[in-house]
Amino acid sequence: MEWLFVALGGSLGALSRFGVDRVVTAALGPGVLATFLVNMAGSFALGVFVAVELDRPTLPQAARPFLAAGFLASFTTFSTLTVASIHLIGDGQVARASVNLLGSLAVGLAAAFAGVVAGRELWTQGG
Repeated sequence: MEWLFVALGGSLGALSRFGVDRVVTAALGPGVLATFLVNMAGSFALGVFVAVELDRPTLPQAARPFLAAGFLASFTTFSTLTVASIHLIGDGQVARASVNLLGSLAVGLAAAFAGVVAGRELWTQGG
């Protein structure tokens, strides 16, 4: 039954990711910003999830694979990040590709760390 929750979460994560991409692209034009924003939000959210659920599990057992392995894994898009960067390199924009890759890694780490800190803070205030 766990696989069903992962599949459902993955479907919703993919649809959410697609929606964010469409909204950001409509507002700002095509580029890598939508992928960057999704990956940073996903990194932060997964950080919160990990901190809260590891320190004090409160979610039903079925919610964990739904959120972590399903929704958030599908919502964040490392493969899209790398392909977008390859396209930038192919277009001769090596500097933009480098900023995209290194910026995503650095800010993603910071977002995940902030999520862990926020999750722990929520846990200590909630318990």
